[in-house]
Amino acid sequence: MPNDVQLKTTWARTPLPAGTAQVAYLLIEAQPQAQGATTAAPVNFCMVLDRSGSMDGPKMDNLKQAMVAVIETLRPEDTVSVVVFDETADVIVPSQPAADKAALNNRVESIRVQGGTAMSTGLELGAAELQKGLAPDRVSHLLLLTDGQTWGDEDRCRAIAQQLGQSGVRITALGLGDEWNEQLLDDLAATTGGTSDYIANPQDISRFFQRAAQAAQQTAIRNARLLIRLSSGVTPRAVYRVKPVIANLGYKPIGEREINIDLGDIQSDTGAQVLAEVMVPSRGEGEYRVAQAELTYDIPQEQRLDQRERAEALIEFTADASALKVDPAAMNLVERVTAFKLQTRALDEAAAGNTAGATQKLRSAATRLLDLGELELADTMNRAAEAIDQGQAPTAADQKELTYKTRRLTLKELASEQS
Repeated sequence: MPNDVQLKTTWARTPLPAGTAQVAYLLIEAQPQAQGATTAAPVNFCMVLDRSGSMDGPKMDNLKQAMVAVIETLRPEDTVSVVVFDETADVIVPSQPAADKAALNNRVESIRVQGGTAMSTGLELGAAELQKGLAPDRVSHLLLLTDGQTWGDEDRCRAIAQQLGQSGVRITALGLGDEWNEQLLDDLAATTGGTSDYIANPQDISRFFQRAAQAAQQTAIRNARLLIRLSSGVTPRAVYRVKPVIANLGYKPIGEREINIDLGDIQSDTGAQVLAEVMVPSRGEGEYRVAQAELTYDIPQEQRLDQRERAEALIEFTADASALKVDPAAMNLVERVTAFKLQTRALDEAAAGNTAGATQKLRSAATRLLDLGELELADTMNRAAEAIDQGQAPTAADQKELTYKTRRLTLKELASEQS
């Protein structure tokens, strides 16, 4: 069926000045639109949750409320399972249709905190429960939450995540508070094409759980791959996902002028957006084709594989400086990605001992964020810059806020809600 997905290209600035080589930013948007590509598939959903002693009190109270809220959103055709872990793990809700909500909620209320943290035990049982509901026309998703370090089993956790990814399962990995391992949760999510995030306060757990469940329920396109064919002389510099959240996608060159990008799942409500930074060689006046975008994807609920859409990226070159214009939406995304890049490089340089470079980049990013109206995040960046300038490391909470809130700069509604 043609036009399952609308594939659109937009240049941040156009036309470009003739007679000079320059960097240009190309926004590529993929939005499901036909009925087959907007109808959500049934969900195979597993929650793997930390019940260690540090989760006692408001953390567990809010976690239970969040679990009940997610269960209420599931449809009878969806399957759900719940696993909890400390040093060991238990299946609280075996994989089953999400039909008897009262019985499921009673099982949630039975959870009690205890022990330490061995995340791999929970992931292993969660993977087994998800295996029971795997099907070509289902979207399988694992929601992981922890508030602490797992001890001695990080490699086992990564191995299980790799197996899940190979089975088509996506992981949303959530860290609560500031004492968990960022690199581990990032790795678990990235291995499966999922996302990781930071929850500062227990009362925000439900919001993040709802967002993860909604993302699974709204998944209409799977295994999306974007191929960008560049015209002669055009070279790629970087490729970023900007929607639903910012991420440096990297890319795989498959020829002199072709790059391949794995987009994974696309939700029917948000779609996907990619920002490509390319170097365009000098051209004379006139309109030129600079790139072609081709999206390949699967529609699981209709069992249609390798569907394709294409879009051309043409741009005009002119000697008339007064004709140069910007696309406000695309340029806003460029500014947000620039703040993300500066923050990422700043923390890398701080870790390498380059105090001056880290401080300068954080302050530059803070200035951009102020211009974008992101006042709280700008304040956090300036606070981190001041700490680094004085020879101190940013607090764990500030570092996590910088990392994860910057990724969420294009998910403004959630970024602005969590303070």
